[in-house]
Amino acid sequence: MKKLIQILFVLLLLPALTFAQTSVAAAEIISKINRGQAVSYKNARITGDVDLTQLQNKKLENNSDSDNSTKNYISTVMAPLSFVNCTFTGKVLAYYNPNANTINLFADEPNEIFNTNFTKDVRFENCTFEEESAFKYSRFDGAVSFAGSNFKEEALFKYAHFNNGSANFSKTSYHETANFKYVKLQESISFAGASFRDDADFKYAKFPRNSSFEKATFAGFANFKYAEFTNPNLKGISFNNGSQDFKYTKVNGRSANLAYLSE
Repeated sequence: MKKLIQILFVLLLLPALTFAQTSVAAAEIISKINRGQAVSYKNARITGDVDLTQLQNKKLENNSDSDNSTKNYISTVMAPLSFVNCTFTGKVLAYYNPNANTINLFADEPNEIFNTNFTKDVRFENCTFEEESAFKYSRFDGAVSFAGSNFKEEALFKYAHFNNGSANFSKTSYHETANFKYVKLQESISFAGASFRDDADFKYAKFPRNSSFEKATFAGFANFKYAEFTNPNLKGISFNNGSQDFKYTKVNGRSANLAYLSE
């Protein structure tokens, strides 16, 4: 009888053991990237900030600014990244501006901006970002997927370039601002089933053929001013209680408004 109880106890624990997340230090991930190794984690809890802006291959970008007021440093992730069902407890940074929230009181000291580009596939699927995630200005040369991921703080993809293949942001969830302003796309992007609980900024974005917002929901301010769509899938898109800006928005070269998008 005692053995039977022990067996039943183990069986009851199996689901918890199956879905338990292994703890991984962010420093371990950075070390692998610096060695040029592929990074692949599943069911992991990543502790500490994953700062991709200070890699060993960081270089100062040629600056065309005549007064050299800004120094741009570029780090490059040369191997594929894959995170599935992972939780990031700290920041995930592919962009960092130390002066973003301060005033430079010393005019002779240049501002510094740190960016990260990705030459291979990038996969963050069914992941949770507990703090900010910043990919501003990042260039993605491989396939990109953030499908099913949950952003609890700002998701910053402003000016990001998706250069090869479609980008998958389907079923993503945004608790705070989702910033995709000026995003550049070579192929389609999918936000099918995405949930925007706060502001969503797609101003000036140009969505290539067959990009999708099917059944996406917007609860905050949805900014699509100057955005352009070509043969999009907008079936079931909804705007709940939030305000919108569709001034100068175009679908297949024609002006579009909220009624058109919600058809």
